[in-house]
Amino acid sequence: MFENAHKLPVRIYYEDTDAGGIVYHASYIRFAERARSEMIRSMGFQCSDLHINPGVLFVVRHLEASYEKTAKLDELLSVNTEVLTLKNTSFILRQTITRGDDVICVLNVTLVTINENGKPVRTPDGLRQKFEGFLINTE
Repeated sequence: MFENAHKLPVRIYYEDTDAGGIVYHASYIRFAERARSEMIRSMGFQCSDLHINPGVLFVVRHLEASYEKTAKLDELLSVNTEVLTLKNTSFILRQTITRGDDVICVLNVTLVTINENGKPVRTPDGLRQKFEGFLINTE
């Protein structure tokens, strides 16, 4: 499970929870965003520099979240990020947040590669090749 995934450990802090100590639903989206940034960093790129080299940005076009179980204050989770599909100007990531073997939340995130004018552009080959390393076989 998660053989080709980028993995990011995430500790649950008080700021991530509601009044009952349960992780607030929007916190999972923040965890997923953080994991995508760290995945890009692990590929040798800085998110803050993508607009310069290779001259593109990624924007979220669509996000689906399925909340399976609750997580609580002080627990340690893992955000597992895999690439489901790679197209010319977009790709879909599946981000599965787990606590041990328990699936807590699954997010499917469609990202689009854009230029500085906000127009969709082909994902540069260097980046595309790096994302292919996280591509899962869905057959």
